[in-house]
Amino acid sequence: MGKKPELELFENPRPGRDYSITIRCPEFTSVCPKTGQPDFGEVIIEYCPDKLCIELKGLKLYMQSYRNEGIFYEALTNDILDDLSGACKPRRMKVTSRFTPRGGITTDVVAEYKTEK
Repeated sequence: MGKKPELELFENPRPGRDYSITIRCPEFTSVCPKTGQPDFGEVIIEYCPDKLCIELKGLKLYMQSYRNEGIFYEALTNDILDDLSGACKPRRMKVTSRFTPRGGITTDVVAEYKTEK
């Protein structure tokens, strides 16, 4: 994949408290690396921030960078988790990708990150 847009972060306003943030990206698109056809789906990001939170405009640009990328669902789900958890260092994070049917088959991929204590 080419250069990804830089993710923007901001300070967690309540770093002493565990709470969840859920971000839905219902218009996610990428390209099937086998057929070259577009894949349409939703990416759901759930995380408990530690010191930093993810700013949404930068996240939108990051997600749009997959639009013309030929990549399997499994790889993109794990790449998104690696990039986001690497940037904001949350206490925990789960990325779920849910793709629309192709040939009568749907696919959901879930990847999780947890800090070691």
